[in-house]
Amino acid sequence: MSTSGKLGKSYSRMNGFHGEYEATVDAKGRFLLPGGLKKQLPEGETRFILSRGFEKCLTLYPIKSWELIISKISQLNDFDPKVRQFRRQFLGGATEVELDSAGRMLVPPSLREFAGLAKDVVLAAALDRFEIWDAGKYKQLFEDFSPEAFSNLAQEVMTENKI
Repeated sequence: MSTSGKLGKSYSRMNGFHGEYEATVDAKGRFLLPGGLKKQLPEGETRFILSRGFEKCLTLYPIKSWELIISKISQLNDFDPKVRQFRRQFLGGATEVELDSAGRMLVPPSLREFAGLAKDVVLAAALDRFEIWDAGKYKQLFEDFSPEAFSNLAQEVMTENKI
């Protein structure tokens, strides 16, 4: 199946983002958005929401993905203290970022500090968004997780009654 033109863009969105991409953060806290990642985005997409991830990483949402999540979050019950705490944790630090004319993205210092981002980073696909990890921490995730543990996890989360 061809992934070029309009078919490719809808096909990519339908199946989610894929891949791992390396980038280097410069002294000003910017990195060049990798070409392979850019090809998966809707044409002309230059605005994103960058936020804290669930682990010590950042999450990069294309605007359309972010809008879908915000729509769901806005329907949660404001009277539930867990909802309020979740919103604070999830939305706190979320920042709109835009690619500059050279295709670079600036990561705010507070978010770089949260994720422990140094020079080398990895952008890893996560369906409708990308996670941004310090390259060393990302590598460690896989070194610390045995093939057997991965197999057990896959069996646990992919059982028929869960998908």
